[in-house]
Amino acid sequence: MSVIVTDAGFAPEDHTGPILDLASDTTPDALDIAPGVRLVRIDFPSFADGRGFTLARLLRLRGYTGRLRARGHVIADQYAMSRRSGFDEVEISDDLAARQPEAQWLDRAQWQAHDYQSRVRG
Repeated sequence: MSVIVTDAGFAPEDHTGPILDLASDTTPDALDIAPGVRLVRIDFPSFADGRGFTLARLLRLRGYTGRLRARGHVIADQYAMSRRSGFDEVEISDDLAARQPEAQWLDRAQWQAHDYQSRVRG
């Protein structure tokens, strides 16, 4: 099983329908998403592998407006970065959810209020 993390906390899977899975080593040239795809899930094989953040940002810059989900080894400390790069949610294992409970993720759910660049510019 897995847990979906959103700005509101932990939630069960609520998506029905096909999911387009992308590996973290997907090349930017291969990011042509067919019309009608409502959920793209990008795998994070390790919390140290940040390529998924780049893929999410590129998808958003290319006009993808559907749900974008990070899946795998994303830790609570990376939640704000995942949201800023374009992800709507994060999918983690039950095991990771037990090690990093909902409160740790909710501490980072105010990701817009803690934007470094906004503080510097403001």
